[in-house]
Amino acid sequence: MSVPARRSLRRYLMAGLLVWLPLGVTYLSFKFVLDLMDGLLPLLPARYQPDALIGFHIPGFGVILAFVVLLVTGLLVANLIGRTLVSWWEELLNRIPLVRSIYSGVKGFTETLVSSDGGGFRKVVLVEYPRRGMWSMAFVTAENLLEINAKTGADQVCVFIPTTPNPTAGFIYMVPATDVIELDVSVDAAMKMIVTLGVVVPPSMRPPLPPAGHP
Repeated sequence: MSVPARRSLRRYLMAGLLVWLPLGVTYLSFKFVLDLMDGLLPLLPARYQPDALIGFHIPGFGVILAFVVLLVTGLLVANLIGRTLVSWWEELLNRIPLVRSIYSGVKGFTETLVSSDGGGFRKVVLVEYPRRGMWSMAFVTAENLLEINAKTGADQVCVFIPTTPNPTAGFIYMVPATDVIELDVSVDAAMKMIVTLGVVVPPSMRPPLPPAGHP
């Protein structure tokens, strides 16, 4: 096979890969979520399960069940009686040593993610990690840490340094505010760069495109 033919073959294969790989990953991600939700169906009595009612299995019924459970739970805890019951339940969990640590941590993290008051990942920054001269992308999660500031003698910020390609894992560090470089990048764009191993670069980090007609 000639060199031009090999180059054309490679170009076509890469073009096909760019079409099918994102579709495949998206499909597998949604399939994982649907299968996870369908795992809730055995909680229903056997005669009320969709497979028994309609005679065959339809993927995704677990999503409907999860939606109904969340909606009913929200309706119940939105009133005084529901909030009181939840408060008693949380007080009971907080009396169990190991459970208390896990439950309070997950609850605090969830409240931060769903809050509408500016919580969660606030800004994208660069920090020198794992050593001087090497920079890692991180997310600021907390500022104005009064006790830490007082004991370290400097303004500190809490940053989360995610791992790649799984950004749900990572490390948190207290970093002097003066050692943090803020980036003009959205959290979503930074996440895309992390998940894709740095392949998908945010527009603000790319070189400008040459003018039209420029050779």
